[in-house]
Amino acid sequence: MTIKQLIKLEDKAKEVWVISPGLHYDTENKDFSEIVSVNLGEKTKYRYIVPATSQIQKNISIYKKLYNATEEEIQKNFLLLPDSEFNPFIMECAIYDASTECIACTAPAREDSNDVIRLSNDTAKAMAKHFKAIWKKYKRVNP
Repeated sequence: MTIKQLIKLEDKAKEVWVISPGLHYDTENKDFSEIVSVNLGEKTKYRYIVPATSQIQKNISIYKKLYNATEEEIQKNFLLLPDSEFNPFIMECAIYDASTECIACTAPAREDSNDVIRLSNDTAKAMAKHFKAIWKKYKRVNP
């Protein structure tokens, strides 16, 4: 799968769950920021699990400006977890429409290629289950 195919998938999604070590695609990639902007305008629900790093804080500020997000929306849509030594090795993952189709994809956390991996249905469902459990543990609500 390519980035362009992934953008088409994201364009159709009603709910997108993102696990990102840097929030790169949503804040630094023009094509992705364009689709996120359109999707937010169409009430697509985004949820992010990110590490509590200085880079994430910077990119959340960029996110707020790009998408006119309020602090309340940031608090609702982002789960910041403790920084980890593993962050540099984590790929960006997205789960699309977890309660219906449940498609999961992963790509390098920075754009060093055009390749995206679409994960198997079983892996996608397992990732969605883990995302939901972590979100519920810390946010005390479903994503």
